[in-house]
Amino acid sequence: MRMAAVFLISLSLAPPLGADQMKPVPTRTYQVPYRLTSTNHVLVRVKINGKGPYHFILDTGAPTLFVSTAVCRKLGIEPDKKGWGTFGQFAIEGGVALDNVRGRVEDPFQLEGMNGLGLAGTELHGVIGYSVLARFQLEFDFTKDKMGWTPLDFDPPMPQGLDGEAVTGMSALGGIMKLLGAVLGKNPEQPILLRGYFGMSLEDGDHAVRVKGVLTGSPADTAGLRPGDAIRQFQGKAVRSVNDIRRLAAKLAPDQFATLQIVRDGQTQILDIKAGKGL
Repeated sequence: MRMAAVFLISLSLAPPLGADQMKPVPTRTYQVPYRLTSTNHVLVRVKINGKGPYHFILDTGAPTLFVSTAVCRKLGIEPDKKGWGTFGQFAIEGGVALDNVRGRVEDPFQLEGMNGLGLAGTELHGVIGYSVLARFQLEFDFTKDKMGWTPLDFDPPMPQGLDGEAVTGMSALGGIMKLLGAVLGKNPEQPILLRGYFGMSLEDGDHAVRVKGVLTGSPADTAGLRPGDAIRQFQGKAVRSVNDIRRLAAKLAPDQFATLQIVRDGQTQILDIKAGKGL
């Protein structure tokens, strides 16, 4: 089933530039939350024209951006005669925001197959390929739940050879996998849940987690959390690292409360933070 990770399409692409020709733009590095699917694809969440979030996998073997026809119908995005669409706002969770991105409006056999068999553990809505990924220097550390995206001073050429004609054999394979998934009772349709949002940055301390910063007006700020506070418990469970809190916070939806035991100026306090709506 892992054949779905590679695009088996013959395309004419410009040769990649050398590392000395692509330099990071002097700007910030975005921390993009991601998770690995059941098939070990990197999955990120995206809003298109303010709508979503939608689930996209990263695939450098894909020549460009692919957005499913169902999503495009919901957004009212019509492809041109060659199957291309323009996405006015393409925002990847973590702060990466692209304007007027060109992409294919279609359902690649990889998506049909993976969705049909429920291989990703959630419904996939598209693929982010080379024409988008090549604009950034990507930093992976699979022991963490975020990856670094640093903009590059590089505008990759659009791929040649994508004329909207499907590769018959591969297209049929996607349909077969989709049908097989229906027979096996696999259902890729999963409810899309927004993450709970707190608005605080954390760092590991001595036997506790330190609050490094609090965003003004955020739920953490409203609850009275301050930089320098040491978090000892989260939802009644002892925490010793930032990853401990991330794991527990991931279970919270917007409008749910998180109870924190903190130490401030030597005094133990209990704070309740009502999660806001993240992407």
